[in-house]
Amino acid sequence: MDLQTLTFIVVGLTFAMYIGIAFWARAGTTSEFYVAGGGVHPVANGMATAADWMSAASFISMAGLIAFFGYGGSVFLMGWTGGYVLLAVLLAPYLRKYGKFTVPEFIGDRYYSRLARIVAVICLIVASVTYVIGQMKGIGVAFSRFLEVRYEIGLVVGMGIVFFYAVMGGMKGITYTQIAQYCVLICAYTIPAIFISLNLTGTPIPQIGLGSMMVGTETYLLDRLDQVVTELGFNEYTTTSRLSTLNTFVYTLSLMIGTAGLPHVIIRFFTVPKVSDARVSAGWALIFITLLYTTAPAVAAMARLNLHETIQPAGQENLLYEERPDWFRKWETTGLLQFEDKNGDGRISYTADPATNEMIKVDKDIMVLANPEIASLPNWVIALVAAGGLAAALSTAAGLLLAIASAISHDLLKGVFRPNITEKQELTASRIAMAGAILLAGYLGFNPPDFAAGTVALAFGLAASSIFPALMMGVYSKRINKEGAIAGMIAGITVTLLYVFQHKGVMFIASTAYLGDMSPNWFLGIEPNAFGAVGAVINFAVAFAVSRVTQAPPERIQHLVEDIRVPAAAGSAQIH
Repeated sequence: MDLQTLTFIVVGLTFAMYIGIAFWARAGTTSEFYVAGGGVHPVANGMATAADWMSAASFISMAGLIAFFGYGGSVFLMGWTGGYVLLAVLLAPYLRKYGKFTVPEFIGDRYYSRLARIVAVICLIVASVTYVIGQMKGIGVAFSRFLEVRYEIGLVVGMGIVFFYAVMGGMKGITYTQIAQYCVLICAYTIPAIFISLNLTGTPIPQIGLGSMMVGTETYLLDRLDQVVTELGFNEYTTTSRLSTLNTFVYTLSLMIGTAGLPHVIIRFFTVPKVSDARVSAGWALIFITLLYTTAPAVAAMARLNLHETIQPAGQENLLYEERPDWFRKWETTGLLQFEDKNGDGRISYTADPATNEMIKVDKDIMVLANPEIASLPNWVIALVAAGGLAAALSTAAGLLLAIASAISHDLLKGVFRPNITEKQELTASRIAMAGAILLAGYLGFNPPDFAAGTVALAFGLAASSIFPALMMGVYSKRINKEGAIAGMIAGITVTLLYVFQHKGVMFIASTAYLGDMSPNWFLGIEPNAFGAVGAVINFAVAFAVSRVTQAPPERIQHLVEDIRVPAAAGSAQIH
């Protein structure tokens, strides 16, 4: 059976499963739409959280970033993993104990202000829409290759799939769909990694294969990779970072605290019956996430080595363009891989020197999806990877869209402008809001500002600078009042957005090249994608300063802060 037919069958079967689950678990009430009725088992919720968390950025783009940035790509591994731990320990159990549907609802109640709730909604929408653009980029990349169409057509197809099962199922349908998607994506990620590790090192465990000798040689895989890339003029893979120490630290911090401020992940902890279940599901989610995150460095290194040795064979003449492999031809049809014969010799020159490099476009987001084809793995493995990449992008896109829809329908419409609408009207409004969010994200996905993980990093920076500080101060400080919280959120996200837009051209270049701290106008050499941590510091500083010169919160709010952190009756908090 040819690859395209097999891919259609595998992807079609997984989509049929997702849609069937969404129809079976479709939401009939607002509680089911927003938090799946609050009755999800913690192990199941851990698996759904892992799928929600491991987006197109994790599945498709993270290994691609590490493949090209090498050591410097470790900021994504450290930031996203560490951030999840922060969220699970510092925020999720307390927000679950409070028992409301959404993050803006908590902020509105904690800071006793409808304006605070509205500002939180705006921050949530800005961060979530930016994030979902990255997922749409991943969906477009995956569909375009395996349907063998242009990226734009692949994106439209993906939008249609998301529209069907996210709008119909709400959180209840999304939760059980995400469990299935986790099973698909983790198999799709690890099975090719096992095959490729066996081929290159004779070791079936990719994490061990990364540090092993290559088959039939006395050379370690990473030493061979260093040799290959440096001979072509690229930076050494294992030791050179494109970031300064300060930039690395701030970038990692921004990803960590941005993780802990992302509403689509936080809302997952509202779906379990008890507060203690929130902690348990957080632990299970971390185990499920670890399976992919510890495999990613091996996938990245092996993909980079296979790419260079296929296009630029060591000790041989450069590959003739007319003899390029089949996988090369297919990725060219997507527009994400491009060759230009600069010297007219008909051969492919792939070097770090822009003057001689004829691979004028190698999109980082293709690396994981192309890796099984480059390594000549069986067609069924390649088809499985296609299904896994789509599962990763679809699962997170659905969670983000639900967070956006909840903010609009529950926090703005029901919470502020029309508090007397019925539950049925609110549910209808939620579905309309989600449909609108899909169309907006798809439109922006046609012209994404960056590769998938770069766009996602920007979204994390926006969440870090606005939502995370408000949640932390709301849980741990009795002195922060509504004036301080509102001023802090506005200051944090405004400074971050201004910095990003001021340097948006440089941000794109720095995100896609080995150029280090290249802009003399960057504040302390901090690149725009990492600036969320600075915005968070500004948010905290403004909030504390304003709170000190304005009236303290009412006594009932100070008691509320104490009650949130008191473990008494922790197992009985209910969604209300």
